[in-house]
Amino acid sequence: MLIIPAIDLKDGECVRLRQGRMEDSTVFSGSPVDMATRWVNTGARRLHLVDLNGAFAGEPVNGEVVTDIAKAYPDLPIQIGGGIRSGETIETYLKAGVEYVIIGTKAVKEPKFVTEMCQQFPGHIIVGIDAKKGLVATDGWAEVTEVKAADLAKQFESDGVSAIVYTDIDRDGMMQGVNVEATLAMAKASSIPVIASGGITNMDDIVALKRVASQGILGAITGRAIYEGTLDVAEAQLLCDQ
Repeated sequence: MLIIPAIDLKDGECVRLRQGRMEDSTVFSGSPVDMATRWVNTGARRLHLVDLNGAFAGEPVNGEVVTDIAKAYPDLPIQIGGGIRSGETIETYLKAGVEYVIIGTKAVKEPKFVTEMCQQFPGHIIVGIDAKKGLVATDGWAEVTEVKAADLAKQFESDGVSAIVYTDIDRDGMMQGVNVEATLAMAKASSIPVIASGGITNMDDIVALKRVASQGILGAITGRAIYEGTLDVAEAQLLCDQ
């Protein structure tokens, strides 16, 4: 299981939000590239970037910063989400050196788009499923749909999606622990590997996820916990490797 540090980008800075609220953000660094260096030096094998402005704008806003990080670490797999709604955007990111692009809102509204992008860019597409009490949320979590998260995952089973990033919105940025039950249910709903996101606070969460990781959990994204020091990336990855 991979421990994947998150770098959330807002106005060119590295921030963390609570439950996806743009007005409730904490700035952790003015230099996202320096932050990437920090996590690489602790042994991170993948980075999770989010263009927060892009998620709301529906198109990339912090693309330059993403490119800078990809150029600084050409051999490091980077996954990016936020505002990815076109094939052109995906192509631009992949050319910049990003390994995976995360399709979120558009996957819910136009599932066919995921199918097409998986054919066009095989092995590079991740679907982001953000859920509130089991129901899918879109548009930077501003809208909650009637679609069940597990049902949405099943839809993409035969498309060749590399992974699903599953975020429990109620837990995100709140330091209340990961929702292992919901993450495991998502992993069991389809054959697509799941990356857990939201609520990871300390080693207890890593231990709990690791216990069920063999049932389809590929990794865990962590943000606020590593920035506030309640989780150590190197220690957590070592535990997962044992």
